[in-house]
Amino acid sequence: MFEERLERVQLLIHSQKFNEAQKEIFDLIKENADEPYLYYLLSNIHYQKEQYQEADQLIDKSIALYPDAGFYYYFKACIKLASEKYSEVEPLLMTAIEIDPEEADFRAKLAQFKLLKKDFEMALHYADEALALDPENILGLNIRSTALMKLGRKEESHETITGALREDPENSFTHSNYGWNLLEKGEHNKALEHFREALKSNPNNEYAQGGMVEALKAKNIIYRGYLKYAFFMQNLSGKNQWIFIIGFYVVQKVLRTMANTNTTLQPYLTPIVFLLAVFAFSTWVIVPISNLLFRINPYGKYMLDKDEIKSSNFVGISFCLFLAGLIAYFVTKNENFFSIAAFGFIMMVPLGRMFDISKYKNAPLYFSVLMGTIGLLAIYVTFMDGQLYNGFSIIFLLCFVAYQWLANYWAIKSSNI
Repeated sequence: MFEERLERVQLLIHSQKFNEAQKEIFDLIKENADEPYLYYLLSNIHYQKEQYQEADQLIDKSIALYPDAGFYYYFKACIKLASEKYSEVEPLLMTAIEIDPEEADFRAKLAQFKLLKKDFEMALHYADEALALDPENILGLNIRSTALMKLGRKEESHETITGALREDPENSFTHSNYGWNLLEKGEHNKALEHFREALKSNPNNEYAQGGMVEALKAKNIIYRGYLKYAFFMQNLSGKNQWIFIIGFYVVQKVLRTMANTNTTLQPYLTPIVFLLAVFAFSTWVIVPISNLLFRINPYGKYMLDKDEIKSSNFVGISFCLFLAGLIAYFVTKNENFFSIAAFGFIMMVPLGRMFDISKYKNAPLYFSVLMGTIGLLAIYVTFMDGQLYNGFSIIFLLCFVAYQWLANYWAIKSSNI
């Protein structure tokens, strides 16, 4: 009787009928208060509902009742990973492995965690260990393929992922993973095929949906170039990301100084400095601008989330202000209109990133609003007093400089665990 009721609970959870499942579990707990698996099932429900604190408390009950079960430590590690409490993940997985060293899933999850930490060598190491225990482990195969791709071993990566597809040809996660690997290699058309297959198996697969959007946008050669840069930065550690950003800034500054002080080199250096400035600016605005253009696609507007649509709208408005200010300036020769053009041009940067994921919650949004308010005040003072360079315009420009460093800080913090 207990087993039958347990099977019903598992079926309800699988069908995401969580309220019914919880009611059944509570009834079972009344009769079997010391059964650790029941608390795990409750924990799993809260985990799927993204209620991580409750999930954590419940899995602790399972561990207290059965401390020799490695699976409960493994599941607690999954909760910690989802709730971004990264320092606790690895010790829990190591405990699970110590208790049950023959369980491949535990090592595959540790490999996944190492991959997220950008420790690609160790990710490959633990993935290989998982596959030594279970050559058909899907997560192990996927992590091994991605780790090999990040390490530049593309042929081995391809062999591994095709092996994963042979094991489970309709696995949505594997197709998604393969699609992202192909996208990183620059093969956007092949990537599209795998994202389509992933969404056939699971239309709600957000990993595949995001990949599909990027692959479609990659049909544009300029966006393909940006993706190469984005993947390059993504694969760097936080420390190396800062080295690249600061190094780029220093090189640009040195070249600009040399161009201004050396008339012989000036004709050669000025175009380089200009191109570097264009490249730097484009990395800030290319995503929202591409989203704006992507909405022309009949299906594009359905594949972007609300924040992406809002951001692209604001960038579009900002660009229109830039053009209007510029046209008015050239037509009237009134320098006051240049303040509108400058405002529209500069605001494309924060408005394009104001909904970016950040560990500091709404910091990008609040800073964008602050900059916008100061910029509008600067325009008002300019038209009232006729002074292009006033107190508010200087603060606005300082905020713009500060924003670039803050935004890089937020992005690096969010992309490194």
